Amino acid sequence: MKTVHLIGVCGTAMATLAVLLKKRGFDVRGSDQHVYPPMSEFLIDHGIVLLDGFRSEHISDDLDLVVVGNAISRGNPELEAVLDRRQRYASLPEVLRNEFLWNVRSVVVAGTHGKTTTAFMLAWALSEAGVDPSFLIGGISRNFATSGRLGAGDVFVVEGDEYDSAFFDKTAKFLKYLPEIVVVNNIEFDHADIYRDLDELRLTFRRLVRLIPRCGRLIVNADDHGAQSLADGALCEVESYGFGPSADWQAVEIKYGAVETAFDVVRQGTLVTHVTMRLLGAFNVQNALGSMAAAAAVGVPPKETAQALHGFRGVKRRLEIRGVAADVTVYDDFAHHPTAVRETLSAMRAMTPPGRLWALFEPRSATACHRVFQKQFAESLRLADEVVVTEVYRKNIPESERLSERELVSDLTAAGVAARFVPTVDEVVAVVVAEAKPGDHVVAMSNGGFGGIHDKLLTALSAQ
Repeated sequence: MKTVHLIGVCGTAMATLAVLLKKRGFDVRGSDQHVYPPMSEFLIDHGIVLLDGFRSEHISDDLDLVVVGNAISRGNPELEAVLDRRQRYASLPEVLRNEFLWNVRSVVVAGTHGKTTTAFMLAWALSEAGVDPSFLIGGISRNFATSGRLGAGDVFVVEGDEYDSAFFDKTAKFLKYLPEIVVVNNIEFDHADIYRDLDELRLTFRRLVRLIPRCGRLIVNADDHGAQSLADGALCEVESYGFGPSADWQAVEIKYGAVETAFDVVRQGTLVTHVTMRLLGAFNVQNALGSMAAAAAVGVPPKETAQALHGFRGVKRRLEIRGVAADVTVYDDFAHHPTAVRETLSAMRAMTPPGRLWALFEPRSATACHRVFQKQFAESLRLADEVVVTEVYRKNIPESERLSERELVSDLTAAGVAARFVPTVDEVVAVVVAEAKPGDHVVAMSNGGFGGIHDKLLTALSAQ
């Protein structure tokens, strides 16, 4: 196999796989539509040929393999060409397993929230300790400036996504990843377009646990009932982490500051290290504990992980400051689940910044667009002073099942929050520019590009 084409290459994981295949020596190209940074820039910087739009002529006779992204469905002209020609195709997790995972120790970091940050914390700790891991993680780390790497060591860190694999394989991606060590941060209902209910989602995680060999290790968040309950089905060693005294890895003496968080780590009753890191919020303390426990399972002592965490600079699109203009700070955040929205805004509140806190919310993901979380989004967004809700992105969802923007605004207004529905990005920019005051903080939350709102805001504010 020499030449590989990826349909839907600008998805975070797909782009990362493209780069890993390129580094492995394959001729790699891919196609997508509505591309936006950072993934488009990431691909071009790594020499991947990026084709704009989906066209049947992109599927040429010289292709040895076509990787079909999980966002690609029947009717896509490239997919139809692949099926008509009977060309070899596979899903992302199949290719990752077959090309990269069979001969390494696979460490899978899973859970509804925090898996990207936890996986990068772990990869950074292992790298700083000289393990030189490989990794594929659904984001871009500020430390590595990449979402994937092929290291010389025998450890591969994978972000374990519970979303489906492809149109022809509706099982969770992480079931393909040959796990030796598994970290589970939490389990909440998510991906309403894939799972019927929380029980079906839990079953998928139980299947992941059943794949861990007896010599492996399961590491679970003791503060999350869903994660902790997985221990009952494990045939391997189990460790836990969290805030309570029952956790094997416990955070104590936690101090939340304006720019950093500090805490001590107690392992089975013994103080093992102190951590000071530049990430904020209780969720990131749990993420750090999970990464430390996983690093220890690989063989890295807690003090070395603590030292690495001190230098950990976070992940792009996780409360990332995009710029300051007219003394207004603009942030980009990936939050698209009520819990993630709440934690993002709680972390901002912990900073006790001057000025008002603006939450700009684009309901874009399947989770955000479904009505199942209508009330929970209202409860989470109440932490902001000003809330602007844009138009629901997925109009193909039946109205009875779709999030109601106006009902969300009505619930927030009734709770005393200044909230409004503003359909388009340009209109949102106009509202913020007209009303934001010096010292305000504006957090744009979406799992997509949000129409380039961050740069548009900064440009418009600078022009005042």
